[in-house]
Amino acid sequence: MKVDGYFNSPWPAEDGGAARLQAPRQGSGLHLQPGEQLRCVTRNTLLSTMTVLGHPGDVFLLTHSALRSHVGLPTTACVERIDPLTLSTMASSPRLPGGPMWPGGMAVHRNGDLYVVYGCFAHRLNSDCELITSLKLPIHEAYNSFVVLANGLIITKNLSESTPARLSVIDPESLELKCVDTECPEPSIARLSALGNTVYVVGVRSIFRYHWSDALRRLVYDTDWHFSYLGDSGNSFGWDVVLDGENAWFMDNGKHRYLYTMRGAGVRRTANRLIRVSLSDARDHAALAVSGLAGGSITNPPVFDARRQIVVGYDSANAVLNAWRFDRATRAMEPLWTKTHFGAASHMILYADTGELVVNDYRRLGEEVVVLQIETGVELGRVRIGGLTQGVVFPSVGWARDFYWSSMGRIARVFVQ
Repeated sequence: MKVDGYFNSPWPAEDGGAARLQAPRQGSGLHLQPGEQLRCVTRNTLLSTMTVLGHPGDVFLLTHSALRSHVGLPTTACVERIDPLTLSTMASSPRLPGGPMWPGGMAVHRNGDLYVVYGCFAHRLNSDCELITSLKLPIHEAYNSFVVLANGLIITKNLSESTPARLSVIDPESLELKCVDTECPEPSIARLSALGNTVYVVGVRSIFRYHWSDALRRLVYDTDWHFSYLGDSGNSFGWDVVLDGENAWFMDNGKHRYLYTMRGAGVRRTANRLIRVSLSDARDHAALAVSGLAGGSITNPPVFDARRQIVVGYDSANAVLNAWRFDRATRAMEPLWTKTHFGAASHMILYADTGELVVNDYRRLGEEVVVLQIETGVELGRVRIGGLTQGVVFPSVGWARDFYWSSMGRIARVFVQ
């Protein structure tokens, strides 16, 4: 069975798929029980960005170099197939050309091959991490990952804060550009999201979308769906958007000075906000302060639990984690629970069947990973994976009662014991 444009595995791409629900596409939760604990196996890495799952037992790790960028030299990426238990390398790609440095992206396409966008290159590899072909992307800037549409096409975008962003459409078989680049109406920092054959772009001031047209063989701007989310708020740009099928959810004040932690890294003196926009009518929208504290900032998306209608947002700069229940009829947001002095900054994992939410909590100069009950905020388990950097990248589920956590210079397998 094929699942849209992605391979039929529990976690074939960052955030589990193009809608960024951060939930496994199959399988069950951890089912943490009283008396059980979280344990971990860790491994130092160059710079780990994410893990994704292919065939049963296959775990792929994406890493990249960085130091060369500080002296103006091009950087490279690498894909490994790692042992699902020990994290040791079982197969490795050659160093993949990248150029400008920014954490890229990787996914297992429904055709079974791996695709990587890193720097200004796209690469296609087989499941043995052997390079099949590469594509130099049109702009000599870092591209921040990609999404796969339901029709299998790959859409990527340059990271742009001052000039209009450009969307490139790539044919997955030939790894050639499918059409002329589409220029967006404004710059965009956030990663792309998609539902079906529609791609959503969070620009630096507004959110908008494009539909792929088979007849025109290009992306078509949706003139009826657009929301200028910044307005007169004084906030900075938004990050990645979560698409639950009814609403788009994301957070703003994304400009920050992250070095090794998001704590205190906010730039604007305003509070960061959780923003909701209806997918059927962009005039139906709302914005809510996450913590209400000055200098609020984030670098990642919220989590939305469609089964329970719960949204979890955070202010990483002020170390606050909040949950609300969304009323679909009234559009009201009811506060559920709050955690302060809680170092959440990374993408997360939501086990929808059990209501377990996996988050990071950076404290005492080290990363800890925590499992919370999403309805109550009750802590079900915690383990310290160490490392000096606060994770701001991508975890994935595992093949058993386990998951993988990337924290820049470290990869960890966390499991139930």
